[in-house]
Amino acid sequence: MPHRVLIPTPLRPYTGQQDAVEADGATVGDVLTSLTSKHGELKRHLYGDDGKLRHFVNIYVNDDDIRYLEKERTALKDGDVISIVPSVAGGAPVSAPAESAAAELPALTNDEIQRYSRHLILPEVGVEGQRKLKAGRVLCVGAGGLGSPAALYLAAAGLGTLGIIDFDNVDASNLQRQILHSTSDIGRSKLASAKDRLSALNPALQINGYETALTSKNALEIFRDYDVILDGTDNFSTRYLVNDACVILGKPNAYGSIFRFEGQASVFATKGGPCYRCLYPEPPPPGLVPSCAEGGVLGVLPGIIGTIQATETIKLLLGGGSTLIGRLLLYDAWNMRFRELKLRRDVDCPVCGDHPTVRELIDYDQFCGITPPQTTAQPASSAGAIQEVSVQELNAKLTSGAPVFLLDVREPNEFQIARIPGSTLIPLGQVGSRLQEITTAAAGREILVHCKMGSRSAKAVQVLKDNGIEAKNVKGGILAWIDQVDPSLPKY
Repeated sequence: MPHRVLIPTPLRPYTGQQDAVEADGATVGDVLTSLTSKHGELKRHLYGDDGKLRHFVNIYVNDDDIRYLEKERTALKDGDVISIVPSVAGGAPVSAPAESAAAELPALTNDEIQRYSRHLILPEVGVEGQRKLKAGRVLCVGAGGLGSPAALYLAAAGLGTLGIIDFDNVDASNLQRQILHSTSDIGRSKLASAKDRLSALNPALQINGYETALTSKNALEIFRDYDVILDGTDNFSTRYLVNDACVILGKPNAYGSIFRFEGQASVFATKGGPCYRCLYPEPPPPGLVPSCAEGGVLGVLPGIIGTIQATETIKLLLGGGSTLIGRLLLYDAWNMRFRELKLRRDVDCPVCGDHPTVRELIDYDQFCGITPPQTTAQPASSAGAIQEVSVQELNAKLTSGAPVFLLDVREPNEFQIARIPGSTLIPLGQVGSRLQEITTAAAGREILVHCKMGSRSAKAVQVLKDNGIEAKNVKGGILAWIDQVDPSLPKY
């Protein structure tokens, strides 16, 4: 029988941009087999080389996570809807300061009573709740897209202490969504910009700044003094680091992630509830999931998800309300649709399970398969290695008239913004199905592949290589070309 399969944004390039497809089967496994036979490029995203479903891909039947049932053997009924939820980017309320005795909470000044009067007349908040917020200490990991709205609303709500960890500088491309910063802040550190904006909003807010990278060496020390950790990171290694540190210290993790038009939010690492590793036991291979810098993001999307994270943080501090512990909230901005999926704690989770094996922080770059830059040049002919050329080498070849077929694997809208002269556009999601076209067009010429920064083009080179077609990746992509060859092109 046919079943509807909901396709998330990162995988839509492999289904012709369809957000839902029909696939036949009596079980989940049958449906996935039918799906990947119709859309062959999906297979490497859903299954590993061992033929098993990847651990960073979750499958839901309706709203139920089937990971702890029979997975692919799960039988389907007529009308069942299957959701694929890949990684993009609990059970009990926090005990402190929400459960602190009222006498231990800081008093409100007359000015604070006036400022927070709309909170005070809410029975669910009241004077005692506002005093809990004043006593609250929240660490915001990142002052970017998610951290900006979260920090602003926490400051406005009367939080007592806000820690911010960020070592990046403000770039013009940030301003489309990172509302903590303004045009005059371009080039400044995000931390300095955030401090100025938040202090102007609420001078009583205590701001602790950490202008450093979060690492396994400093995370526990930084996290220890806070009640809630708000995860506004943009990479997998830091997400797993934040999660594990929260579990080890018993700190709730207000989680959010975004990609293009879709967002996720939940609360992890609370007593009896799931953690991020329960949802995604392992990260995707490096480069498989594009970053927001490559895939784009709707500017208002982090505003929605970051505000949800701030809302969950406030409820955790107040010790009330129904939080997202044990629930994963999915938001589709383009279709204006919210969905909610159930989450379970994995009793075999290596971090929060009944018999944890991860009791201290590890090397998360290594865990996520990120290797440090090579200190010595590797021979281009190394087995399995992807050969690369620099943009200077590409320019020399094009200038000299060398026989080159330059393949651009970005999306059409990116091609309209800026392009390298003489390039041919075939988006990454179509490379596998247009191999004959590529070999015909490139006949007798060297194939060089580029994208925005070099990640997608590396994947395209691997696809070509797997099909016996030699190609080289243009290191750094069109951004490197703009920086080092043609600065007249617009950067995006």
